[in-house]
Amino acid sequence: MSTQVTTAVGKFVWHEHVSTQPAKAQEFFKQLLGWDYEVFKPGEVDYAMITSDGQMHGGFPNVPEGTPSHWVGNVQVESADDTVAKAKAAGGSVIVEPMDIPEVGRYTVLRDPQGAVIVAFQPQGDGPMGQGVFVWDELGTSDVGAAERFYGIFGWTTKDMGADYGGYKIFQRGPDDETGVGGLMANPDSSMPTAWHPYVAVDDVDATLTKTKELGGSVVLEAMDVPAVGRIAVIQDPIGAVLGIIKPEPQS
Repeated sequence: MSTQVTTAVGKFVWHEHVSTQPAKAQEFFKQLLGWDYEVFKPGEVDYAMITSDGQMHGGFPNVPEGTPSHWVGNVQVESADDTVAKAKAAGGSVIVEPMDIPEVGRYTVLRDPQGAVIVAFQPQGDGPMGQGVFVWDELGTSDVGAAERFYGIFGWTTKDMGADYGGYKIFQRGPDDETGVGGLMANPDSSMPTAWHPYVAVDDVDATLTKTKELGGSVVLEAMDVPAVGRIAVIQDPIGAVLGIIKPEPQS
């Protein structure tokens, strides 16, 4: 009997580039990855949304001066308010209390006990379902056990990939659904901040690294092959936000 669930609850459904220079970031990624943009409510909200292959995948919100540059993933939830209560009970904190976005849904911005930021999003209607651009989300943390406990707020469980993968763990949607929604690993250096990083799919990781540097970005992690996963690297854009890139290994 199949345990597949069609709902997107518990999955990453949207990603945002958070910085005080959204226009500069948009131009960088347009040149690097070929993204186009569509503005939601021009002159009122001016929220630029990433478009690719006729789908929406994320956006560039306007944020206050002094906000550090980063990418943040949005996890779909049944109730933003209930998720806030769970997060607080689990030792997390709330950066933005639940807010309504007319015609879109309700969201809240959370920080886990080790400092990583994530958004819980309760869509109005079915919500976004863009696929093929953002293909993975990974949490590097100072405390793997604490992260496993905290992210139970989304109903997630974990699967240990074993010694061959250095103890890397996969967040799954729950005990009855083994769909992988993200990765979990201990930071290799204790000075590294606990943070989530999304990965985008590219056709050629090495060529993307070369172009990143030509466009004023930098390389955080040089290209490497991960067995049964694909070729990966991590870049930092000129505004300071960190993003993973991957050419996934073909699925058999």
